[in-house]
Amino acid sequence: MAEGQSEKAASSELGSPENTMTMPPMMPTGPAFSYFDLDEEAKALGFFQILDEDGVYDPANTTRFDKTLSLDLYRGMLWARLMDKQFMALQRQGTIGFYAESIGQEASAIGAGAALESQDWLVPALREHAAGIYRGMSFDNFVAQLFGNANDVTQGRQMPLHPSDPSTHYVNMSSCIATQIPHAVGIAMGIQAKGSHNEVCMGFMGDGATSEGEFHVSMNFAGVRKSPVVMVCQNNQWAISTPGTGQTASETIAIKGLGYGIESLRADGNDILAVYEVSKYAVNKARRGGGPTFIELLTYRVSAHTSSDDPSRYRDESVTEVWRDQRDPLVRMRAFLGKNNWLSEAEHEAMVAQIEATVRETVARQREADMPALRTMIEDVFETTWWRLEEQLAGLEESLANKS
Repeated sequence: MAEGQSEKAASSELGSPENTMTMPPMMPTGPAFSYFDLDEEAKALGFFQILDEDGVYDPANTTRFDKTLSLDLYRGMLWARLMDKQFMALQRQGTIGFYAESIGQEASAIGAGAALESQDWLVPALREHAAGIYRGMSFDNFVAQLFGNANDVTQGRQMPLHPSDPSTHYVNMSSCIATQIPHAVGIAMGIQAKGSHNEVCMGFMGDGATSEGEFHVSMNFAGVRKSPVVMVCQNNQWAISTPGTGQTASETIAIKGLGYGIESLRADGNDILAVYEVSKYAVNKARRGGGPTFIELLTYRVSAHTSSDDPSRYRDESVTEVWRDQRDPLVRMRAFLGKNNWLSEAEHEAMVAQIEATVRETVARQREADMPALRTMIEDVFETTWWRLEEQLAGLEESLANKS
């Protein structure tokens, strides 16, 4: 398949329940066509793809994806899938209080995060924790945060699934929709202010965030300041219970960026090679001083919004079945690996076993850890503890002692 045959134009109603089963139509182009050579509007309305739903691809367009990188990307998605399954089971058992899966969206987070380098920053929305782990965030620290134990860097002060890791520049997420977007742009502006020419900030959001005021204010600042930021929208077509057609009247989400003078790209969010390619393009552009990029990754939320949600109450789950059974990003990438003879069945089984064992062992280790000391309740606010806080802590300790 030629590159021009694997990059498709947009549908105007992909967010609606009636149209989520239909991918964008083919874009009529010649063999020399390149998505990145299109004009700005065509890119924002287009649809970049390297691997189609059956894992079919043009070898000429995948020469830059060697065995090491390809296996690394697949392993990142597989880790996310297997980790999600185990942690959702733990949540249902009451072992942890809250969780949100990224099943069906693994390519979007891993492919985009993989384009960053160690000095770069990642500001997550909700489903990017696997990308943080992929980039080196301690898995023990991540699991400790789910339990809120003494090993948790936030000492149990955040609700589960709000990890942070200063060592890898993974910023703590906010549960409030879109509030992380100004943070991402602000970090990028800070990079500019200190005169760094080798750092980039990538900020994630969902489709629902693009309807919030923070999105528009941030886009305006990023466009005016030409900040080294890559803003990634995982358009999974549902903002909790609001479908895409109830979210926006624009033809695509990507096209919103053009009004702010920001180059806007649109890709198949279930094709990890395409996600990596557009993300690397944007990261490299930002790093060389070319300014911001807005990326829309079209995917689908196969699972519930969170462990507190029941999607069957508001959406047609027959559509979900199509995305789960026919558009699985892991199945697509595994087909690519198989056609290149880079991953045998035995090697895949060994990879699965190793990841599952690591997750189980880490969970067992963190379940045995102590809870944060009571004293941590009055720490981290002042450089040294204040006498009134000490007085309150002493009263609390006395009250607890009397109850026991």
